[in-house]
Amino acid sequence: MSTRRTLLTGLAATMAAPPVFATPGPVIKLRLLETSDLHTFDEDYDYFRDQPDESVGLTKVATLIHTARAEARNCLLFDNGDIIQGNPLADYVAQPGKFPADHIHPTIRAMNTLQYDAATLGNHEFNYGLDFCTRAIAGANFPFCCANIHNADGSPYLPPTLVLDRVFTAGDGSRHTLKIGVIGFVPPQIMEWDKTHLAGRITTTDIVDAAHIHVPALRAQVDILIALSHSGISTAPRRGGEENASYYLAAVPGIDIIFTGHSHRVFPGPDYAGINGIDATNGRLGAVPAIMPGFWGSELGLIDLTLVPDTTGARPAWRITNALATTRPIAAREGASVTALAANNQAVDAAVAPEHQQTLAWIREPIGQLTGPITSYFALLGGADPSLALVNAAQLWYAAPLLTGRNLPILSAAAPFKEGYQSPDNYIDLASGTIAIRDVADLYMYPNTLAAIEVDGAALRSWLEHAAQIFNRFNPNTQGPQPLLNPHVPSYAFDVIANITYEIDITQPARFGPRGKINANTHRIVNLRYRGVPVAEDQRFIVITNNYRADSGGITHNPADIVLRAPDQIRDIIIRYILAHKSITPDTGQIWSFAPIGLPALLTFTSAPAAARYLLRKPNITSLGDAGNGYANYALNLD
Repeated sequence: MSTRRTLLTGLAATMAAPPVFATPGPVIKLRLLETSDLHTFDEDYDYFRDQPDESVGLTKVATLIHTARAEARNCLLFDNGDIIQGNPLADYVAQPGKFPADHIHPTIRAMNTLQYDAATLGNHEFNYGLDFCTRAIAGANFPFCCANIHNADGSPYLPPTLVLDRVFTAGDGSRHTLKIGVIGFVPPQIMEWDKTHLAGRITTTDIVDAAHIHVPALRAQVDILIALSHSGISTAPRRGGEENASYYLAAVPGIDIIFTGHSHRVFPGPDYAGINGIDATNGRLGAVPAIMPGFWGSELGLIDLTLVPDTTGARPAWRITNALATTRPIAAREGASVTALAANNQAVDAAVAPEHQQTLAWIREPIGQLTGPITSYFALLGGADPSLALVNAAQLWYAAPLLTGRNLPILSAAAPFKEGYQSPDNYIDLASGTIAIRDVADLYMYPNTLAAIEVDGAALRSWLEHAAQIFNRFNPNTQGPQPLLNPHVPSYAFDVIANITYEIDITQPARFGPRGKINANTHRIVNLRYRGVPVAEDQRFIVITNNYRADSGGITHNPADIVLRAPDQIRDIIIRYILAHKSITPDTGQIWSFAPIGLPALLTFTSAPAAARYLLRKPNITSLGDAGNGYANYALNLD
């Protein structure tokens, strides 16, 4: 059964009862469509593996859009952000001198063929800098809005809201002009995640606070109010400044529809089942209809509305009496097999063809040789992980000469970005032989720049404790296998720090838990050593990392502790490292391991079926067979 299945919903019982009208009047059926988190996956192509991929691509979503429009007399199309970054095509276009000659970003060019009505920004729009974002969205034939971003002088960076005048046809054939209000939001954390690009140039405000400021005036002008919320869904107690604030928008009076995104999940759907205040079957945040359409063009979101005249207010208006939430996938996955459910759209293919071909030529450029394979199938299991080892080696090679005057031990932190998170295809598997630019893009997915932080031994230990959240607690009193990994902690949060050694005691509870909870009396990091000597709490180190970690990323430190902000992206540093060394031998040195448990323990986890090819090198790992949805089950034996 597909994990991306269509979910039809009816009107939630919690939705307010519609007003009573003397006469029914005309009825308008309006379909709202959403895309989100396209991340420049315009084509059905995986640039990291350099092969077609039926499970991604705006080109296939475009076919679903045309079908959805053909089914409905009245239709509007919106995008919810994270448009211009996410794969090697995006990186190619962002290089100096590579922006298209027609001054239109290829993804925006493709979207123009689909006649979007409006869009908002995502956090990744700023990864290449504010000027690049401004340049990219300037080519759109549709308007952008965002209510919680401001220029440094307090003026809006984009219009906070939009009012779209649209003529719709009612069931009786009569035509009516409705005013559609649109308001957009982006996570305020962009000021931390892209601080280097944004500090001193823009500011952000809390999503819900911005809604309370702008929604009342917008509501007074419009018939329907749609929130484009590039923000995920969480019901954790509100503190302000939330990254995932879409649920709280539902409590802001006047919002009729919430389009969500950012979390790369599907809503309605089982990921949100059983959460109080959320209807994961009918697609409701509180009483408000909502949709989240996956990522990389995996889904099209639809909300079908029934509208009737409302003459009870100060001015004639229209009100929603019914809402039907749906997601339509572009592909179905059955085990390791992916079946396309939509054909490519010729207009989208043509729109991005020049940059697609240029990107293919670029990623295929050879830069060196690998003497052994590099994979990430077992990157969370201790021992030596060659994918992280290469990143750490390149970071140390680049940064150490820039830090010699500080006379402190230099360490390097890297996390496994491609370790099966959200897709069984999301692993690194590089064979021995020629390594090309595409392989470096596979090793390091994000356009992060290099940074370095000075920390003491206590902060270093705390950093590692944050990473150790990814493991469930092992209960020695429970018989049988136990799951190793916490599914709510993504692999990119698991930093491995090179040039030290340490153990992780998973019989202890995690020191850091959800929403910043601290178990003050527990420690998982034990036997932490530098050059074989225990690390003292006041011992000083420099840790090389990326700008995201340096500016936030869950690591608490004084901003003054940042001792280096390099101008170079880590991907470029890896390329230069390989070019300088010509031949790369994967590192087999062990950085960390699980602390001895004292009794036999069987810990289960999932990885790709292809990981079984490397089990001869992992005598403590055994295959347990198919896990469904394209994954395989494995067991790690500890004692």
